[in-house]
Amino acid sequence: MCPSLDLTEHFCKFDDFVSLPENNLLLPDPVRQRNRSSSLSVSEIMTILVYFHHSNFRTFKHFYLQFLAPHHRRDFPGLPSYNRFVERIGTGLTALCAFLHANLGHLTGLAFVDATSLDVCDNHRISSHRVFRNMAKRGKTSTGWFYGFKLHLIINDRGELLAVKLTPGNVDDRAPVPEMAKSLTGKLFGDKGYISQALFEKLWENGLQLVTKVKKNMKNKLMNLFDKILLRKRALIESVNDILKNQCQIEHSRHRSTTNFMTHLVAGLVAYTLLPKLPSLNIVHGEVIAL
Repeated sequence: MCPSLDLTEHFCKFDDFVSLPENNLLLPDPVRQRNRSSSLSVSEIMTILVYFHHSNFRTFKHFYLQFLAPHHRRDFPGLPSYNRFVERIGTGLTALCAFLHANLGHLTGLAFVDATSLDVCDNHRISSHRVFRNMAKRGKTSTGWFYGFKLHLIINDRGELLAVKLTPGNVDDRAPVPEMAKSLTGKLFGDKGYISQALFEKLWENGLQLVTKVKKNMKNKLMNLFDKILLRKRALIESVNDILKNQCQIEHSRHRSTTNFMTHLVAGLVAYTLLPKLPSLNIVHGEVIAL
């Protein structure tokens, strides 16, 4: 059950990032009860949250009480009680978002886009759900209806995150793509859900070619062999979604706070970027240019 994350190495990485002069605004100054000062720094909170998303624990409470507190109190001398830490989780959100943005992948000219559902409760409990009542929406994927959000991702052929966006579950997969892909060039591969002439033309104007499969009732258009091969490799982004959900644990139905939900989501994405090995197509880009 021990996380694969090197605790000291990544604490130093988070602490150096937060300590940069341009990141001074990442240090929050929340309204504290009874004027009590926080016993943990922002970098320590970031480390603990990412440490959890690298572990095999399915709940943060068990991770905190059964693993972190008994075995790592020496690493975190000011470790507070579990309830106190839960109150402080949200103070790490801004720093985690900035760290994620600073550690996005490199542009390689090849990108893949997809959206995955994030359920916040079972469908039978939608009417009684309260935490995300004004935010979550009903949506539908290839596996059926769900209630929650959609996580839209764009990755490169090395499995690195290029863009991330969270929307309610009823938002069309194509809607966030122009904003997410505004800095991309080359080719963007998506499934049939991204078929749209208007979207294709908008991306083409910015130097990005949208490549998708065609539906059965559409006229077949000529496609070069390289594009056909890469369309078959689109399952790469499905592997990324699987790692995010099952290894980095970005999806569960136990959230009791919208702020903590967002913090844990971003911490899971940061945990993914710090994995020692990411799914990749192992493409030699010199050969890509030749093709």
